[in-house]
Amino acid sequence: MKSGRIIKVSGPLVIAEGMDEANIYDVVKVGNKRLIGEIIEMRGDKASIQVYEETSGLGPGDPVVTTGEPLSVELGPGLIESMFDGIQRPLDAIMEKAGSFLTKGVEVLPLNREKKWHFIPTINVGDEVKSGYIIGTVQETTVVNHKIIVPYGVEGKIKSISEGDYTVEETVAEVETANGIKKLTLMQKWPVRRGRPYAEKLNPAAPMVTGQRIVDTFFPVAKGGAACVPGPFGSGKTVVQHQLAKWGDAEIVVYIGCGERGNEMTDVLNEFPELKDPKTGETLMKRTVLIANTSNMPVAAREASIYTGITIAEYFRDMGYSVALMADSTSRWAEALREMSGRLEEMPGDEGYPAYLGSRLADFYERAGKVICLGEDGREGALTAIGAVSPPGGDLSEPVTQATLRIVKVFWGLDAQLAYRRHFPAINWLNSYSLYLEKIGAWMNENVSEEWVELRTRAMTLLQEEANLQEIVRLVGIDALSEKDRLKLEVAKSIREDYLMQNAFHDVDTYASLDKQYKMLKLVLAFGDEAERALKAGVYLKKIIDMEEMRDKIARAKYIQETELEKIEQIRVELNKAMDKLIAEEGVANA
Repeated sequence: MKSGRIIKVSGPLVIAEGMDEANIYDVVKVGNKRLIGEIIEMRGDKASIQVYEETSGLGPGDPVVTTGEPLSVELGPGLIESMFDGIQRPLDAIMEKAGSFLTKGVEVLPLNREKKWHFIPTINVGDEVKSGYIIGTVQETTVVNHKIIVPYGVEGKIKSISEGDYTVEETVAEVETANGIKKLTLMQKWPVRRGRPYAEKLNPAAPMVTGQRIVDTFFPVAKGGAACVPGPFGSGKTVVQHQLAKWGDAEIVVYIGCGERGNEMTDVLNEFPELKDPKTGETLMKRTVLIANTSNMPVAAREASIYTGITIAEYFRDMGYSVALMADSTSRWAEALREMSGRLEEMPGDEGYPAYLGSRLADFYERAGKVICLGEDGREGALTAIGAVSPPGGDLSEPVTQATLRIVKVFWGLDAQLAYRRHFPAINWLNSYSLYLEKIGAWMNENVSEEWVELRTRAMTLLQEEANLQEIVRLVGIDALSEKDRLKLEVAKSIREDYLMQNAFHDVDTYASLDKQYKMLKLVLAFGDEAERALKAGVYLKKIIDMEEMRDKIARAKYIQETELEKIEQIRVELNKAMDKLIAEEGVANA
């Protein structure tokens, strides 16, 4: 290992000379306490290093040793239920070793070297294997069956393989390759800045069902898609991400707390072990990996945290799982990028962010996707990336939001005004969009109801017409509107309050299946159809609006249990009868 020496320290940036044998992105050990760092720039024999730990106490002349390897993560059994920092150091192991706060120079291995896992082979001696082949499985948690994959670049014939209890470092199989015997363990390493390979990328067409009505009905995200949630402080970005992590239709969840407040990560840690997974009945932590780099942790590790998270997510995708990755928030990651760029004295771009901000964001989001994995069985895996963006002052024209919108296909724009009116999720239906609508609409028509796209289009049209009519009301008052237009305002209000508003903390309303969403939306729009029929029959609008008991039943449909959805249909039948009664009464009065 080649050693150099420090000549300059500028916060998390350290410059060392005598590093002519090192390469860019090599991991180095800095100073006498062997702090972890990564080379981000080379000029002659001088290396600029971003240090992932607190650099106080470092000074010129201190040694720097290169490991000759890029920043990598360890991939194997033990990832699920773990909580790592931005460079995959397990926080519980650090706490045991050094106490409640991160201590400089603490060296802990990402995966437990002592725990034994029961390995069950799925292939036999003499079988030919290549990169991506599954050689066996380990039951990591009651929910996750961890598939052991042949590492990239290994190809040959299985010489030996046996069932048993192994640590992540012990040999479970031997492969006879063209270059000799290659020993396979339960663990492999992968550089975080390089996407893991796959056989073929597919066009995603099925939705990632989230149980959030405004998302699934109006702005769905595909399994293998990319979405962003920008919004000002207090508009509910983190709650939206928590909801998607809890209820999203994914087998594995990777949650990255990137520069967020420590109490928000504490909420995740406290909530996830208590939440029952609706699909398995186990706690949500049984299929979750947490990466925590809170706002008081070293800023350089924040830059690495999203790469650490997405590499772990790709690893589970390669097993054929559907993975949901939450990054909260990419704005904090971009701020870390800006700080390091400023210390490197690079030419700044918009608002001081580096000129390569857009390409770095693209590198991250483009690693999402639905793919055919490497291997013999042509299994499909999906990685859905959802990034929160925290634009200063809620200004969506700032560089991070704009660079993100050029890449992702789903935009859930959070609105401070909606949040102040206690409308949650505060996703603005007039600003948001999903470019997956056409494909997912066809899937919904086929798998939920033939009416799905038609109902969605009608509801969206009403919401857009409401915005136009509200402009007229503000100018000349509601009396200027016809009864038909005033009815549109009432139906749009019902869509907003009875359908789109969803209580994340209510046992029933927190999640709505696609079937429930369809029945609820059909009920709300049925009120509009029935009311229009009554209007045409001569019933006054005030009488329709004053149907308090009926309208209360429509409003409370969101609290109907998933096992009792026939009650929504019963409300629709009652609505029809109540409107028939109104029309009959009007006919008698006119007679």
